[in-house]
Amino acid sequence: MAYQNFIPSVWSEAINRELERDLVFAEDCNREYEGDVKEMGDSVRILGVGKPTIITTVDKKIKLSDPESVDDTSVTMAIRHISYFNYEVDDIDRRQSVGGVMDALNSESAQGTANEMDKHIGSMALDPLAKLHAASAVSLTKENILGEVDKALEILYGNDVKANSDMVMTVPPWFYILMRQAYTDLDTNNSAMLKNGLVGKYGNLRVKMSNNCAVKGSDSRIMVRTKRAVAFANPMTHVEAYRPEKGFSDAVKGFVLYEAKIVRPKELVVLNVKRGA
Repeated sequence: MAYQNFIPSVWSEAINRELERDLVFAEDCNREYEGDVKEMGDSVRILGVGKPTIITTVDKKIKLSDPESVDDTSVTMAIRHISYFNYEVDDIDRRQSVGGVMDALNSESAQGTANEMDKHIGSMALDPLAKLHAASAVSLTKENILGEVDKALEILYGNDVKANSDMVMTVPPWFYILMRQAYTDLDTNNSAMLKNGLVGKYGNLRVKMSNNCAVKGSDSRIMVRTKRAVAFANPMTHVEAYRPEKGFSDAVKGFVLYEAKIVRPKELVVLNVKRGA
């Protein structure tokens, strides 16, 4: 890879495509605020409103009191996370290699940074705003796993999440295998459903699989949520090639900026579970 032949925009677009392909959690986040933040330290104020009090009376004469001040539910999301890479390939190593070593390293960098972003989104299950479905971790078996999922859905329905809402649950591999044993209809032969970790559906709940689900000690914390519950922004992906002054090598450095935040806590519940014996 000669430095003068390097086209930054091509590499940046390639890395963005790899990142999107590897992000399992991010696909089901609210990303509408992404254009409002530009760089590290920027913040976006996500506005929300509370509910006015509704008064019901049988008196035909309505007597209005002073108008109430409805509290807002605004939250601030600051872009605080950055993941970066910086690698080089010696000219001699590159000439002797079979295949495109720089392309391979580019792909590894994209997957690595995507993994860090996905882990960050998965860690929202540990946020104090995330409501646990049970105070203590429930030991799961194929006999009780669907009942625990139903408990989480019941909490969401109780928070006025509509039964026909697009909801998603991202689970670790052991949970998926156990759920498949309990619910054979979870499997699908539709290859289009296998995109970005999607492995099946349980009623209206999409089930995805990821190794980036949060854990606390030996307990798994599994988010069941709508797409509006968590906001995610990845406002910048920067890639740059250069020739280190000392030595004979081509190098590439880059970084991604990102942040996730729970913005609708009533549309998220966390399964507090562990693998049964």
